[in-house]
Amino acid sequence: MEQAQVTERPVGADAHEMDVRYVAGESYEVSVRRHRVLVDQPADAGGLDTAPTPTELFVASLATCVAFYAGRYLTRHGYDRDGLAVSAGFEMASDRPARVSGIRLTVRAPADLPAARRPALRAVVSHCTVQNSLTSPPSVAIDLI
Repeated sequence: MEQAQVTERPVGADAHEMDVRYVAGESYEVSVRRHRVLVDQPADAGGLDTAPTPTELFVASLATCVAFYAGRYLTRHGYDRDGLAVSAGFEMASDRPARVSGIRLTVRAPADLPAARRPALRAVVSHCTVQNSLTSPPSVAIDLI
């Protein structure tokens, strides 16, 4: 009788889980807590282009993390978040392995943020959790069961 394999899952107060399930074609649904996110591929990659790609969500996670940190900084220092925006662009590597080779973020600070506060805002957003995870990458374990 074949023995079932046991995979270790993250445990503890800082552990988080999500599940990904096949939907159809090249589409998958991610379940995170009570939320659902759909991912798909563009038509030229065999998908129906019904949702962002995983790579686009990767870059979006960095951009939204930067926006979150910027927003918290603004609130903490008494500035309004109106006008705060982050734009992101990325390039794919032309060699192997397949990967994002560059990301460019543009943070639009609210008009009422004084120039003297901009260096501190830049420092804060440069150390958001996702950015920190890119500069000090996590270990990744993949179990196949």
